Amino acid sequence: MKQFDYDLFVIGAGSGGVRASRIARGFGASVAIAENHRIGGTCVIRGCVPKKLLVYAAHFAEDFEDARGFGWTLDGKTFSWPALIDAKNREIERLSKVYAGLLANSGVDVFLGAARLVDAHTVAVGERELTARYLLVATGAWPHKPAIPGIEHAITSNEAFELETLPRRVLVVGGGYVAVEFAGIFRGLGSEVTLSYRGPQILRGFDDDVRRHLHDEMGKKGTRILLNSNVVRIDRGSDGALEVAVSGAPGGKYGCDAVLYATGRVPNTGQLGLAAAGVELDEEGGVIVDEYGQSSVPSIFAVGDVTNRIALTPVAIREGTAVATTLFGGTRIPADHDNVPSAVFSQPPVGTVGLTEAQAVAKFGEVEVYVTAFKPLRHTLSGRDERTLVKLMVEPVEQRVLGCHMVGADAPEIIQGIAIAVKAGLTKAQFDATIGIHPTAAEEFVTLRDKKVVQGVEKSAPRFV
Repeated sequence: MKQFDYDLFVIGAGSGGVRASRIARGFGASVAIAENHRIGGTCVIRGCVPKKLLVYAAHFAEDFEDARGFGWTLDGKTFSWPALIDAKNREIERLSKVYAGLLANSGVDVFLGAARLVDAHTVAVGERELTARYLLVATGAWPHKPAIPGIEHAITSNEAFELETLPRRVLVVGGGYVAVEFAGIFRGLGSEVTLSYRGPQILRGFDDDVRRHLHDEMGKKGTRILLNSNVVRIDRGSDGALEVAVSGAPGGKYGCDAVLYATGRVPNTGQLGLAAAGVELDEEGGVIVDEYGQSSVPSIFAVGDVTNRIALTPVAIREGTAVATTLFGGTRIPADHDNVPSAVFSQPPVGTVGLTEAQAVAKFGEVEVYVTAFKPLRHTLSGRDERTLVKLMVEPVEQRVLGCHMVGADAPEIIQGIAIAVKAGLTKAQFDATIGIHPTAAEEFVTLRDKKVVQGVEKSAPRFV
């Protein structure tokens, strides 16, 4: 008689949970997974995939304008927000079915409904209780909205994907990647966009040159950015429009048709019963785990955004693989969080891997910095005032490249390849020995020559060579 119903029970059928389930089944474990929404999780249903589709849509306005510089005449173009949302919904439905098919084909039992922990080996889904040798929490995170007067009038990125009409005026609250991405989406599709951020510069945690450069480029495209400002109240008028009181901003009040809050996400642990089961949580409700994804309860593991570490889909997938391999593959594999590349699908986009300049200086005391900003070849004919930023940091003794950053067209695609070199620990000499592809923006990474040595102090202005 077997002791448990399953070897592994996973709560949350997002990218991390689905990957862990399939890998565990591949090792011969019996696996079940519970999901209280749609299979696919944040990334597929209400995150990176639909957002990227909207980013693509937002780019066409500039593409049409730029085409004139290359001899094209485009008349009579129109845009339909409902048509875009319908197309997006069809693709998300298709992807959700793909994920469901992957689970079914792998032999994973799927339970639709909210799950909660009863104890270290028991999960309740509705009225049914199931036991497992190991439990894996992969419930992701949820957008946070502060408790201010009128917050019920605001939306988050979740609701932005389902708006029936395109708002004419949008106030985006926040300065992280979700905020700047949606600011670019709405602005590109024709909305008037204001972004309010409480900090001194957008994209906290990114390299300072990247932050300044993106701020400037977003301003050129017509997004109004209010720094050191706070939304204190939202009121809806009789005409349906919103009036937003913003402290620290010129005028203090802004009229708009939608207020989108993108002020961070919190781990989705509130209704899981983790604390009652003895699982230690951090101040924001994230599951505290070790390098192998194990919580304070030996039989309970967690991966992805719910652990409040690096909130990126590929990281969740890698963590899910590591946990499944550790538990059932005969090899203990820790999740590797060093030199994780990331992108911001802003307009223009950001790609980054490795250390920022401030991080490099803090860690090594002295770094060599190479940075340049230039007009891309495309815009010599389009006439658009847009510049690309390329930057890298080098450790001065062994000359290992510590970080690479880019703001400009195709930056995420370019940095994905550069990330392999950074992960491999390649040196500046090896970058320089690589022949560039001309004419491309990417070739700048292997042609940078002018350097500045930075020692333990932050620079006061960007250095463009």
